[in-house]
Amino acid sequence: MTDTAPATIRVVIADDHPVVRQGLRTFLELHDDITVVGEAADGREAVDLVHALEPDVLLLDRKMPVLDGHGVLAELRDAAERTRAIMLTSVTDPRDVAPAMAAGAAGFLYKDVAPDALVAAIRSVHSGQSLFAPEALAAMTTAPAPETSAGPLTPRERQVLALIATGRSNREIARELVVAEKTVKTHVSNVLTKLGVADRTQAALYAVRHGLA
Repeated sequence: MTDTAPATIRVVIADDHPVVRQGLRTFLELHDDITVVGEAADGREAVDLVHALEPDVLLLDRKMPVLDGHGVLAELRDAAERTRAIMLTSVTDPRDVAPAMAAGAAGFLYKDVAPDALVAAIRSVHSGQSLFAPEALAAMTTAPAPETSAGPLTPRERQVLALIATGRSNREIARELVVAEKTVKTHVSNVLTKLGVADRTQAALYAVRHGLA
């Protein structure tokens, strides 16, 4: 009986600096379970490559020409792409974290992350987990939370809220909970109404601040 080789994680790197892309590619391809299948120099190219190549993981720079990282995430979410994105940034602005999470980032790391930690993050995100740098989580927990007069959430709505806080799209939540996407949309609407918040970002902040994520 032969052992089955582990599945290779297919990665696209999106960064407008060629040296950064080459450095990431060189290091990542030292690992047998990771293959870099494409590189993008701007946000529009990143979206096009994800559509064409359907990678497992997208390493996404926060600031890029044509379309920034948040714009890339929004387009991929709207297109219901299965690729999971890790946003990489050199700018430690805590205001970037919540929008990235709400737009669907499965991870948020700073570019000074240790190389082995980046590889671990890619593997974790590929396996369905979400991973945020400690500084990013600290930014989330110290950011002002919306004041609410929320009605009680049902157990299912709490599950949905927890998944929103990890950056899952409605389609991903539906798969996780084994329900129809239309049902998830209803739950999300109910959660926002009960929490008294305007959008998924505020819901995610509420979840983190109140220990529901």
